Parts: sequence; structure tokens; C-alpha cells
Amino acid sequence: MRTLLVLTTLSAVACGSNMSSNSGDDANSNPIDAPGTTGDPVAFEVKSTDFTLTAGTEVTKCFYFTTSNTDTVAIHKWTSMMTTGSHHMIMFLNPPGVSQPPDGTIDSNCSVGNASGGAQPIWTYASQTAGTLQTEDLPANDGAGKPLAQNIAAHTSGYIQMHYLNPGDTDLTVNVDLKAYALPTGTAYTQTEAYITYQYQINIPAGATNVVVPGSCPVPAGVKFWQLSTHAHKQAVDTQVKDGTSMVFESMDWEHPGSKLFDPAFYAFGAPKLNWQCTYNNTGDNAGHAITQGASAQTNEMCMATGYMFPATAPQFCVGLGPTNCQCL
Repeated sequence: MRTLLVLTTLSAVACGSNMSSNSGDDANSNPIDAPGTTGDPVAFEVKSTDFTLTAGTEVTKCFYFTTSNTDTVAIHKWTSMMTTGSHHMIMFLNPPGVSQPPDGTIDSNCSVGNASGGAQPIWTYASQTAGTLQTEDLPANDGAGKPLAQNIAAHTSGYIQMHYLNPGDTDLTVNVDLKAYALPTGTAYTQTEAYITYQYQINIPAGATNVVVPGSCPVPAGVKFWQLSTHAHKQAVDTQVKDGTSMVFESMDWEHPGSKLFDPAFYAFGAPKLNWQCTYNNTGDNAGHAITQGASAQTNEMCMATGYMFPATAPQFCVGLGPTNCQCL
């Protein structure tokens, strides 16, 4: 199970809101240290080390860090800047007991260890907006007058999973700069956390079209969602999130699925489960072989529902083991 979560790529995948992809030849056409949109205090900042993205390549890298905040902070806003050449990024934070490489390390394997008891890295923030400042403001009113916020403990270890694509003929210098903004100390708020699904049972035959892969996982009782989206790879032609049989979110663009924001009319599932599905056409450069689930955007597939729920005390990560079989961590 650890490997599945490490390999998932958003929010969202990536997966956050306002997803877009940029691929150009100007390595430094946008400022990385662009300011936030308000005067809110920055609780911590994570900036990945520059590295060279060779022309004509597609890679996934992980950058490891420890947050600089000395106390638990309630984050109500994120901003991120990804250089041209970035396709998406996801920030995962570790619960206690999860090991990872030293801060500042960049690798291609996401070398994150498992913790005793099966604790998993936590999907916390994601973006697919490159070349411009991405801002995600969490809802300011939970319906009872309190803002929503994500709890980040002092000196939390984590990593940013970064997917890069450079179709041009010029090498690019790439990095990610992420800032977290905290509510003032003592502010009353409602905690929000991620809800992530991952369908493990994917098998798309060579040359097949209109292959539908469904999943169904329980939704925690009493929660509402303020954002929902999906994530898949390039064989996907349609992704859906359903409440029973009712459509809640749909995208026909695997690269830029976007997201559905529910604010202030938050969404509560009427059914006890969230249903999601992905439809695939294996007619492109992978048409000569079957495709299964996995990390590679070039040769594997994913089928995920992503979202943020409240009230919550912990994130929920659910693995689909077939159309109706699900295990949640």
C-alpha cells in the first residue's frame, strides 16, 4: 500500500484546482519568488533545488524537506510557482515514523519508508499550473462562521513529487516554490483533510477502446466536500465522480481535469460511498501492449478521485481492489 500512495500523481494529480500544462523553451521566463496575493504571514516555505530538465525528456522527481514551523500551524492558504517544463506537483507530508532521505535530496524513486502500523504519506497540496502563481484559498466559512484549515505539525518531514515534461529542443532549469499561510494563533477553525482514492485493478488490453474501470469506496459519515476532482493518465478519455448514479464531477481532459469547488454550498454525499470511474482508449503509442496501473505517465495508468473533506481529523486514502472492493487507510 505504501508504494501506491507514493506513486499517485493528483491532485489533482495532481490535482488541485485550475490545472494547466505549459511546455516551452524559455527556462526562466517567470519569476519564482512571486509574492503571495495578501499580506498573510508565511508559516513555512519549501523551494526545491534547481535541476536541468534535458530537452525531449519526461521525468518524475521527488524533493525531500522538513517544514520550518516550530509549532503546529493551521494553514488556510497555499501558493505555488512551478517553472516552465513542469506538468504537475503533489506535496506529501509524513506522519510520525515514516522515514525518508535527507532534506534537499532529489531522486527518481520516491524513496519513502513505511511506518509501523501502516501509516502513509499524506496528500496535502497539488497543482498543475506552471509558469504563473497558483493560489489556493481554503473556504473562509464552514457554514457556522469558522474558516477551514489544514493542521501542519512542527518540523514535519515530507516531499514534493514533481512531474516534468520538456518537448522542446532546449534544456530547462526547473524547480518548485511552495508557500504555506497560517491563520493567526488562537483563531477558531474547522480542520479539513484530503480524501483520495486509487484503483489498483486496471488492465486495458492492447488496442482496446471504451474500457471502463469503476471503483467505489466509503465516504466518512457526516463530512462535506469543498473540492472534488479526478486523476488519470493519457489513455483516459473520460473521468467521473458519482453520488450513487448522480454525476458530481466529470472531465474529458486527462491532462487538465480541473476541479469542482463547492463553496459555500458544500457537498454531502447522499450515498454511503463515492463512486468513480475512468474510461480509456488504448489507441496511442501504447496500443501494442496491455496497460496496468502504475506510476509512469508514459506506460501506466491511474484512476483516482481526489478531494478535500471536513470536519476531519485525518486524511483518508482508499485503494480500490475491483469495482466494489475497497480498503481505506
